[in-house]
Amino acid sequence: METQAKVVIIGGGVVGCSILYHLAKFGWKDTVLLERSELTSGSSWHAAGQIHTISSDPNISRLQGYTIRLYKEIEAISGHSIGMHSTGGFYLASNQVWYDYLKRERSKARYMGLDQEFISVEEVARRHPLIDPRHYIAALWDPLDGDIDPSGVVYAYAKAARTHGARYYTNTPVIATRQRQDGSWDVVTPQGTLNAEIVVNAAGLWAREAGRMAGVHLPVQPMEHHYLITEEIPQIAERMQTGERLPAGIDYEANIYFRQERNGMLLGTYEPRSTPWKVNGTPLDFGHELLQPDLDRIADRLELAFERIPALGAAGIKTVVNGPFTFGPDGNPMIGPVPGLTNYWAAVGVMAGFCQAGGVGLCLAEWMI
Repeated sequence: METQAKVVIIGGGVVGCSILYHLAKFGWKDTVLLERSELTSGSSWHAAGQIHTISSDPNISRLQGYTIRLYKEIEAISGHSIGMHSTGGFYLASNQVWYDYLKRERSKARYMGLDQEFISVEEVARRHPLIDPRHYIAALWDPLDGDIDPSGVVYAYAKAARTHGARYYTNTPVIATRQRQDGSWDVVTPQGTLNAEIVVNAAGLWAREAGRMAGVHLPVQPMEHHYLITEEIPQIAERMQTGERLPAGIDYEANIYFRQERNGMLLGTYEPRSTPWKVNGTPLDFGHELLQPDLDRIADRLELAFERIPALGAAGIKTVVNGPFTFGPDGNPMIGPVPGLTNYWAAVGVMAGFCQAGGVGLCLAEWMI
């Protein structure tokens, strides 16, 4: 490993690899990423992979739209498949409150150049025959939505970055960061020490630990998150014989998201009462592991999902995934220069990494350059 670099990025998840790609693409080729284990070893490998543009924050919606449009670029440059299914997706309103919300979102989307249109609930049922349309009064359609292969995306970013001249090293944990009097940073690893003009903390589940090495407290917290994958659903298997995939969907009142997964479905939810994980610090030896499922915590969400998509209730559950994701205080990413530290930047708390990481990488790279 070399001893000098302009930028060192700590963390080899989707956010760190996106920053690596954008910095190299824009000309900062002397950029190095250090990953403690293998790429995707934190939250990236167990992400659900559903991608969508809508966010209550219009700036985040813009970043998410950019991220989704970027995927074909990094796949072409890297030559690495990202497993993208551009199925389109709809956002479902079951009452007037959520209908009004969707109308506001459509207005913002038009201003930002995003192509979203209302469709009838009858059209929803035509495009997604497993949905019971009686539960809904409105639906907003976005042709950009769909799903990707999370691991494929991370490796595509990393390989595309390397094509532009950047480097990354796996199995290279950062064990200390020390600032010199000239403002540069010594980034210490078991393989040696790298001196860098700038450090970027994109350490995901270990953002707090990486921050403490530099004497900064980053207010992010890993939370538990469930999704499940069903057994084969006959209606889906029949459609797949013609190569026709179901669109993705989000139901706001039920607080669920869903999409096709092979010949079954993936169903996820964000719990009304979230469950923090490892408040005192993420174990350094945590890696490709999952947490113990607790479906009782999401039983009310599942009940609503089974009402609105009856085929889910009839299908067996093949896999339950409960994994940690890191959130910031308001659910939005925390990115930018860290106050009080020279040449130290953060890109942490990026909960929806596969919707947002491309935009976060773009924003941070332009800001730094």
